[in-house]
Amino acid sequence: MASKKNPLNLNALQLKTLTLFQALCELEGYASPAEEEGHMLIQRLPHAHGDHFHLGPWVLAARDASGLANEAAWKALERKGLIRSAFPRGCVLTPAGIAYDTGLKDRLLQAGHH
Repeated sequence: MASKKNPLNLNALQLKTLTLFQALCELEGYASPAEEEGHMLIQRLPHAHGDHFHLGPWVLAARDASGLANEAAWKALERKGLIRSAFPRGCVLTPAGIAYDTGLKDRLLQAGHH
């Protein structure tokens, strides 16, 4: 039997926010390994540049990053064991959060053009 897509029933905002946290974990200067093995500490969040964000090699629409400033989205991800929140400064992404397949990375994160 195939594994269920979105087994934690995250809503669209939570999926987008988790996707961005996962992307930040891949970028130097935004995240580093946390004290606990397998966890990643996100210490810095990106800021909008007009109607978009630059995230390393990617660009994404600011509307898709609204969860970065939404405490309720962070709390929901924390309740589901995907992050440990230090809203609004940063968070620790758990191994479950790192591994969760949101299915959105290719749709949200586009190659930067400038």
